[in-house]
Amino acid sequence: MITKTCKQCNLELPADTGFYANDSKCKECRKARVRENRKYKIEHYRQYDRKRGNRQPAEYLAEYRKKYPNKYRAHTLLNNHLRDGNISKKPCEVCGSSIGAHGHHDDYLVPLDVRWLCAVHHSQWHQVNGEGANP
Repeated sequence: MITKTCKQCNLELPADTGFYANDSKCKECRKARVRENRKYKIEHYRQYDRKRGNRQPAEYLAEYRKKYPNKYRAHTLLNNHLRDGNISKKPCEVCGSSIGAHGHHDDYLVPLDVRWLCAVHHSQWHQVNGEGANP
């Protein structure tokens, strides 16, 4: 196994898994630097993200809300309760991962009755079961 030493933290790690291609800093040091940079220049990155199209156009949102009123209402209500601290996210009920757990609605008419699934298991649920009830 070929190893490489990080120029920042001086840890010796496997070259194939501990480093990005052609980088002298390990993945963890590189990620920390990216997070720090984003925090320091947050307004710049927010503008950049808006220009890239991370937000849908108003026309699309209006059409989506009209087409799926129950789904929109359920998502909004759940997000408001999360924001206000009335509900807290839980780990994925399949794998136990707490990273990026989604509140999945089996039925959009019961907006606060959700199952918590990670992105992978949420996608798999929809592949097997399709859309939740009453979108």
